[in-house]
Amino acid sequence: MASYNSGWLILVGILVTLSLPYSHAFWGNENKIHTAVFLSPEFVLGPGSVENRFYFNVDFPKGHIALKSFDAEVIDEAGYPVPLHETYLHHWVVVRYYVHKGVEISKLDDLKKLNRSDYISGGNSGICQNGILSQFFGLGSETRKTSTHIPDPYGIEVGNPAEVPSGFQEQWMFNVHAIDTRGAEDKLGCTECRCDLYNVMVDEYGRPLRPYYKGGLLCCYDRTQCKVKHGFEAVRRTLYLRYTVKWIDMDRSVLPVKIYIFDITDSWKRTPSSTEINAEHKCKIEYDIESCDATGLGNDGCIDTKRISLDMPFGGYLIYGVAHQHSGGTGSALYREDGQLMCSSLPTYGEGEEPGNEAGYIVGMTTCYPKPGTVEISEGETLILEFNYSRIRHHTGVMGLFYILVADDLPKPMHSLRTVVQTQDSIMVVAILWAAAALIGVVAVIALAVHYQFKCEGEDGYEAIGM
Repeated sequence: MASYNSGWLILVGILVTLSLPYSHAFWGNENKIHTAVFLSPEFVLGPGSVENRFYFNVDFPKGHIALKSFDAEVIDEAGYPVPLHETYLHHWVVVRYYVHKGVEISKLDDLKKLNRSDYISGGNSGICQNGILSQFFGLGSETRKTSTHIPDPYGIEVGNPAEVPSGFQEQWMFNVHAIDTRGAEDKLGCTECRCDLYNVMVDEYGRPLRPYYKGGLLCCYDRTQCKVKHGFEAVRRTLYLRYTVKWIDMDRSVLPVKIYIFDITDSWKRTPSSTEINAEHKCKIEYDIESCDATGLGNDGCIDTKRISLDMPFGGYLIYGVAHQHSGGTGSALYREDGQLMCSSLPTYGEGEEPGNEAGYIVGMTTCYPKPGTVEISEGETLILEFNYSRIRHHTGVMGLFYILVADDLPKPMHSLRTVVQTQDSIMVVAILWAAAALIGVVAVIALAVHYQFKCEGEDGYEAIGM
């Protein structure tokens, strides 16, 4: 009887092992995923009005954790999603910072008046200078259908007590830029922040705009007004950005990733007389797309293509990548200097009226998740960033941002099994080996069961069938 029970225990053990998710079976990461849903402070919009505020000390998960995803969308007071053709989500970003204990920051004006020694930026690892593009997460109209999931065993580490400066505390800031386009004379023009539609000639600080500046962030700042159709009326609405955060507790099974954001407007250039990496990356964030003329249609398909070269001041393994584009965007890619594709991200345009499928708007961007260990970036390596936009019409204030996650290390079992798990075919080999192990276990259990049955029959007076 003991041998019979042992056989069943073997079988149960094999089946339990096979039922584990792949990442758990190989990496032992059994952390429970926590989920929390929060609301930003409310903002009120009427036809043509703009919200572009900075909210400090927003709700965020506490403790030493690893972020696994961050999703958001604009909702109304009743909790219903608001479509882009009513309220356009130009962008939202979430940024980490450290503030001296006892100091309160609730709005940007507080920060401007604050003693600089009481505030420390806790931005990402990106290469743009002066706190530009320092967010941990951030998207725009594509928010609802763009994956932000970080695969096991990786995560974005936050809340590490060892990284918080003495006497400070970690907090988070939201910037929400939303434009109410109900009744707008030119919805696309409003979303592209054309200066003539906003009747703006100075920026938010009262400085005159450059004569050639036709549209962009300098014309659709907080509390500006885009032109609406004469006589159009609609109620002002209270809205929120609803954001969902998923995370796990940080432990040694989690491999931290670093965040890097590239900008197609980066003016970085390699110094001809030096082989060293120049750290000066000036990212302008936005640019204009000139329309093509009739002859251009036959020459290049009326596509604007921008490419820049960037030398990497870091190395590691590419885990995730996604681009951010505005309407008119046709896709982006990251290449090695020899032309090898590393990661691409393409827009999905809506086809209807409902939230998440609004016709004419980018409602999602594809993401890339390279097979673990297959895409390695070497420190000092030159990468090529490319962004493409349609030139059928003129566009103002478009963006070309590429967000990647990079890990310093691979999971330990992958170092020993790297030749096995690098390709899809070899993953099948691993699966076959597991199946073979299960089959051996099943055969062993059957043999033990038959042996036990024969033994019982002998003890009960029945003759066993033999040769």
